[in-house]
Amino acid sequence: MSQKTLILGLGKSGQAAARHALRDGDELTIYAGAKNAANESAAAPFVADGVHVIFDSENVEGTYDVCVVSPGIPQTGEFYKSAAAAAGQIISEPEYAWRISPRDWVAVTGTNGKTTTTSLITHLLNVCGKNAVACGNIGDTTLSAVEARAEPQVLVAEMSSFQLASTVDFAPRVAVLLNITPDHIAWHGSFVEYALAKFKVFENMEEGAVAVITREIEASYPEQVVRLEQRGIVVMRACETSNANCAYADENGMLCIVDVDGVKHELLAVSELNIKGSHNLENALSAAAACFALGCDSADIAEGLTSFMPLEHRIEPCGTVGGVDFFNDSKATNVDATLKALTAFSERTIVLLLGGRDKGTDLRELVGACTGVVSAVVAYGEAGQRFFDAFEPSSINVYREDGMRTAFERACEIAHPGQAIVLSPACASFDEFDSFEQRGEVFKEYVNEFAATQG
Repeated sequence: MSQKTLILGLGKSGQAAARHALRDGDELTIYAGAKNAANESAAAPFVADGVHVIFDSENVEGTYDVCVVSPGIPQTGEFYKSAAAAAGQIISEPEYAWRISPRDWVAVTGTNGKTTTTSLITHLLNVCGKNAVACGNIGDTTLSAVEARAEPQVLVAEMSSFQLASTVDFAPRVAVLLNITPDHIAWHGSFVEYALAKFKVFENMEEGAVAVITREIEASYPEQVVRLEQRGIVVMRACETSNANCAYADENGMLCIVDVDGVKHELLAVSELNIKGSHNLENALSAAAACFALGCDSADIAEGLTSFMPLEHRIEPCGTVGGVDFFNDSKATNVDATLKALTAFSERTIVLLLGGRDKGTDLRELVGACTGVVSAVVAYGEAGQRFFDAFEPSSINVYREDGMRTAFERACEIAHPGQAIVLSPACASFDEFDSFEQRGEVFKEYVNEFAATQG
């Protein structure tokens, strides 16, 4: 049955929602945001179909059955509030997609590790003979994935706090919550609201559904975990202990799963994982737990874990020149992500590139964690001086450069064979680049150019 639908924002998810609403025959209105070349181009096909598209206004007029809001529009802003007042419900694009096809969803969220874990779950499920596709913040939008959905197919959705904040009925079969550390506070209004948005991934799950949590979540939010179990949700823990319904690394360095009956299933040695660092071990444990909950055989899970390779911009090996290895960890846009990356380099020292657009996070923990792992820091970009000042009193050599190019050149000058040069900036990229992806690509170009000069 057709309805009056409002689309707020014309990014990737807004366009997908608008196309679906048109196909459903809805009476459609789009508030597209600022009138600029990108938005006008995105709006053109809808205007051609007679859709009412409004630019340069955040005052929503009229009444609507439902509003689908783009993730870039914060709940605390007047644009969102105006739309919420005009619509019977305001929902995110993943909620819209779930309502169309609610079966066999896996949802993955957390401040860090979402993309790796989403990709890994999808890889494992396919290795295990289950047809799975990644969507949401990775790959296609959830709506596009639903519309192209094969039978049967598991949708593995990477979910941001922005998307989860505007869910209403969304109830995945399996949900994974990796971690919650300060991020996107301005969008949500407070850290408490940010954490509440993350926990919405579990809010509507039915009895018997599976929640995968890490030791960090259980330690920080024990009462919420108890409430999940009281609701009849099966909690699987990616942790350090060998209780039932648990994935862990045992004392012999084996990655294991303990099932509901307490039976231990050995998968593979932690050393056989191609993704390194304590955070990636946790990602692997969480992915293995999710797939075991979906009925995958432990031997197939082990095979998939062995064959999974590091993702681009996430501690990505990108060459060796003169005995120095280079790693692109441009996805580390906050201090917590860089802290996790440091655990991948326990067997050697590194030269670390830090900088970009500052998020203002306390740097004391980072300085402490670098001691013994990092031989030198090269600080650059808008945040460069603050990072330089933080490291200067420490025993770590620190250098200050204006941009990433000269920071890279300085790192190449001071690194010696057996070390690694690691871009793990702990900052956003927007002082110099359009995205962390562009920053990582440029870093890899620098590596290739440097290799060419060394013969």
